[in-house]
Amino acid sequence: MIYLDYQATTPLAPEALAAMLPWLESQHANPHSPHAPGRAAKAAVEAARGQVAALLPPGGTLAFTSGATEALNWAIKGTTGGIVTLATEHAAVLDTVAASGRPVTVLPVRADGMVDLELVRAAIVPGTGLVAAMLVNNEIGVIQPIEALADLAHAAGALFLCDAVQGYGRVPIPANCDLVAVSAHKIHGPKGIGALWVRDGVTLAPLLHGGGQEAPGRSGTLSPALCAGFGAAARVAAARREEDAAHVARLHAAAIARLAGGWHLNGSATDRYPGNLNVRRDGLDVGRLIADLRDIAFSAGSACASGSGRPSHVLRALGLSDAQARSSIRIGFGRTTTEEELMTALDRLCAAADAQRVVA
Repeated sequence: MIYLDYQATTPLAPEALAAMLPWLESQHANPHSPHAPGRAAKAAVEAARGQVAALLPPGGTLAFTSGATEALNWAIKGTTGGIVTLATEHAAVLDTVAASGRPVTVLPVRADGMVDLELVRAAIVPGTGLVAAMLVNNEIGVIQPIEALADLAHAAGALFLCDAVQGYGRVPIPANCDLVAVSAHKIHGPKGIGALWVRDGVTLAPLLHGGGQEAPGRSGTLSPALCAGFGAAARVAAARREEDAAHVARLHAAAIARLAGGWHLNGSATDRYPGNLNVRRDGLDVGRLIADLRDIAFSAGSACASGSGRPSHVLRALGLSDAQARSSIRIGFGRTTTEEELMTALDRLCAAADAQRVVA
């Protein structure tokens, strides 16, 4: 199997697995218990917290959550006032703001997937309490101008929430964010754990009520194993950041050259994370392509929307037709992808796509 779905999830790093195993095999104490095993578990959690926070801005508190979806829900539901966000955001943001009962402005993006800062400036009106935007888009990989967006929010007295799930550990996170959501399994950590970073001085209403184990107010017993795995993955990401970035850049250049004929890139060609290629070939039957290439893992869009039957809301926001959106695929690669397997996969993708045209 050639795995090219890094935006959906990443392979578990050996270092993360090794960090988790003791807490799965023999060390089972509750990290919120006062006895010696509990204190040891708490120490492991706090060590992991420091490792995860090292890739985030200074001057904030990191609270572990069950994942980025919980973190985003907490950041949105824990604030007040009107909300401004983008049409290309993840469903965890768009569905949550739609259910909030607060005034919401969802801004369009340009054909390249980038937001117009003047539209944002005009949308942030008195009473706006939160502006939310994704650092790296999970479907098309474009990188929004987060620092400028946060400045616009602050100028109007609003908070800024950054969904950094796809960018964490890969792209610098601007220091002027107020709330940042991240996830472990996008950086070779375990599934089932994420975090919300909250700038010092920002107060959130709790999302979950109970013991309040996590400052600033998240309730629930933490898993030392998941925390340790997240921490180890973050430590490796920090140590390998330049090496990983150079590797992905090389793969990106090779992939772009191989897809030069007949494929169209969705989203900006320049303001993007290079490990995400969302491309389309008009008339392509993506369902058939996936069926023909069962030993290559790639995506027809966001894994979170898989099976919905609806064309991607992100691609539609770029102005693509339903047919164009449905003829698009997402190819994601990273640390463990070799150039040989990527080129093999792309050659087979192109051959299978060409065969559809011959039959048609």
